[in-house]
Amino acid sequence: MGAGHDHGPSDAAGSGDGAPGDFRRRLWIAFGITAAIVVTQAVGSVVTGSLALLTDTAHALTDASGLLVALVAATLMLRPATARRTWGFRRIEVIAALAQAALLLGVGVYAAIEGIRRLFEPPEVPAFELLVFGIVGLVANIVAIALLASSRGANFNMRAAFLEVLNDALGSVGVIVAAIVIATTGFAQADAIAGLFIAGLIVPRAAKLMRETGSVLMEFTPRGLDLDDVRAHIMRLDHVTDVHDLHASTVASGLPTITAHVVVEDRCFTDGHAAEVLQEVRSCVADHFEVSVPHSTFQIENEQIRDDEPDSVRHA
Repeated sequence: MGAGHDHGPSDAAGSGDGAPGDFRRRLWIAFGITAAIVVTQAVGSVVTGSLALLTDTAHALTDASGLLVALVAATLMLRPATARRTWGFRRIEVIAALAQAALLLGVGVYAAIEGIRRLFEPPEVPAFELLVFGIVGLVANIVAIALLASSRGANFNMRAAFLEVLNDALGSVGVIVAAIVIATTGFAQADAIAGLFIAGLIVPRAAKLMRETGSVLMEFTPRGLDLDDVRAHIMRLDHVTDVHDLHASTVASGLPTITAHVVVEDRCFTDGHAAEVLQEVRSCVADHFEVSVPHSTFQIENEQIRDDEPDSVRHA
């Protein structure tokens, strides 16, 4: 006997069943802004020869491609579930965020290597042109940040998109500061230092996002969920004698699930208590833990069924 599933689609953002929201319009606008930044800063990097601006251009290009991937993912996530794809394309947002993080990490490593080289061989960089392109990039990024800020916590996909634009805005600040320093002091290494600063912004955030999305793909237990605590709560229910084969994972943002085999007394199958115990287990988990109970599965069984199961299941 197991808890039923309801995988019907929904477009409501932030709904209790973890349904994805529709953020495509915001992503389209943010993508358009970022694509314009790429073109503008690419021209600027050629005109000025600035590493900081070149790095910020590469970062913006990564942002634009990441936002395009996020847009595709946001579209696929809204497709309904089918018999072949029981979760639809919900996990595409995790894969998209992982791809964006990998791109960001590559850009950050390149900027770090090139920045160190230019500390010892600083090229001549025109400060005024660098300042103009830095300001243009910052203004455009601020508009994109304002657009994505309210939905940044919706899922991994939107979070990755927001972080990319935010990091690019901070990179533009670095470009502006470098331009001011070069103009006022003639310190040419300021451009390389700004490039290293941008790399320092990119790499830690990219690594953290890769770690979090990797945990989802590896189906690790969701952060903040203690399975020993889950087992203890269920064991305190009347008629429950054992809980095993307990697993928890995250399908997509806002959709952590649990599966478990719950052993009950034999008489529960003759006096009608089995169904009541199942409902109590569902209520217990729903009341004490942040998981999607409608999408979780609890198998009610007696000791004979448990003993017939392989050791790998009984001791999980």
